[in-house]
Amino acid sequence: MAALSLGFSPCPNDTFIFDALVNKRIDTQGLEFDVQLGDVETLNNKAFKGELDITKLSYHAFAYLADKYQLLRSGSALGKNCGPILISKEPISNDVTLSEGEGLKIAIPGKYTTANFLLSIAFPEAKNKIEMVFSEIENAVLSGKVDAGLIIHENRFTYESKGLKKLMDLGEFWETKTGLHIPLGGIAIRKSLPAGIKLKVEQLIRKSIAYAFANPDASKEYVRCHSQELEEHVIKSHIDLYVNSYSVNLGAEGERAVRAMYAIAMKNGIIAHLPEDIFIV
Repeated sequence: MAALSLGFSPCPNDTFIFDALVNKRIDTQGLEFDVQLGDVETLNNKAFKGELDITKLSYHAFAYLADKYQLLRSGSALGKNCGPILISKEPISNDVTLSEGEGLKIAIPGKYTTANFLLSIAFPEAKNKIEMVFSEIENAVLSGKVDAGLIIHENRFTYESKGLKKLMDLGEFWETKTGLHIPLGGIAIRKSLPAGIKLKVEQLIRKSIAYAFANPDASKEYVRCHSQELEEHVIKSHIDLYVNSYSVNLGAEGERAVRAMYAIAMKNGIIAHLPEDIFIV
């Protein structure tokens, strides 16, 4: 069988998860992988073009791809206190953000990111959005290129040290509104692949995570060489926040959070109807 194209981000949580798999620290059971790294919106767009067999993508983006892909229950970024944060250089009251959202220029890490989905739920009138790579958002806010920025990944741990202010934690907003965990990103696999291959990939990702947890030093070099931030405590904090038991297996609670997100998105007219078989069997 030809190598399966596999996309994930260079962020510490993804490289930590996939290290054992792509560097063959575990038995890949005859499967080969052609790895393609990219930021989350790049991966979302590759999935829209059907370029990847398996990919990390935003749960928001998957809503438009359910005809081509299905979700795995391993490899997800889902949890509590891990959502995107809306920041600015100077304090801006929430009242201003709400009443003048269309005028505020807000940097977002991509149209199809879950971060933008949450922003759309919190501030539906905020329309003046500028898409950019997530790692460029802090500097865009600092330089005054935009009024506010929606940050994800490592920037959650660095914005305060740069003098930036938190306007709203959209993760807290979501948890207060729904009482559910935040589904940020998941692993999607091409729907047309044989069922046995899909199940095997899910199992291998789960084994890769288990290996990473059992051997935390094994992935350090791979994680560090791809990370935007090199400070050890930032990398560790990133992994600790985004890789958890739901990454190993979403389980009933995690799956319920994902389905609830889509139900809310449909109710708000953000996405159309989804099929029932969004997860592999």
